[in-house]
Amino acid sequence: MITKGERTSTRLVESMLELIQARGYSGTGLNTVVEHSGAPKGSLYFHFPEGKEALGERAVELAADQFRTLFAETAGDAASPGDLLRRVVDVLIGLLADSDFQLGCPVSVVALEMGAHSERLRTACAVAFESWIGPVTEYLVGRGHPRPTARSLATTVVSGLEGAMIVSRARRDVEALRSAAQVLGDLVDQPPANVAKGNS
Repeated sequence: MITKGERTSTRLVESMLELIQARGYSGTGLNTVVEHSGAPKGSLYFHFPEGKEALGERAVELAADQFRTLFAETAGDAASPGDLLRRVVDVLIGLLADSDFQLGCPVSVVALEMGAHSERLRTACAVAFESWIGPVTEYLVGRGHPRPTARSLATTVVSGLEGAMIVSRARRDVEALRSAAQVLGDLVDQPPANVAKGNS
């Protein structure tokens, strides 16, 4: 049973996440979060007494959870690692197109803006990225890749998609994401022995 307080806290975090995607972390003020969420102003300081950093940390955690859910739901029906990657990219392309290129990955936004200024937020972003690399690694291990190779591929995939999202937003064009899906998809679809040989 979800309590009223939990619903309010969730609304605040969801609003913070959406606003970070559209305006950046620095461009998102707490008053704007309260207005966007429709929550009473006093509830923000009740649920997040440590202020904006604590709310930002929770927003990053929510973004990490959403991507892990997308990956898990897509993995079950994917015919191959490349198929899985291309399906995930299709969702990311839809996110960009539907928002007129206003919404991107909030984790990369916070990392770029605050990584050098807030150890708390830098750590939250590092944990988020690792929470994506880990499941991709395990998926590739399950497909026969040695763990070190799977880890290297997973890191490359996550890093490549993050970069492609940034380039796509800057250019207001999804070509970078489509290219990443094609190149990275071909890479992860190579037989494990070929990938391992290429890394040796």
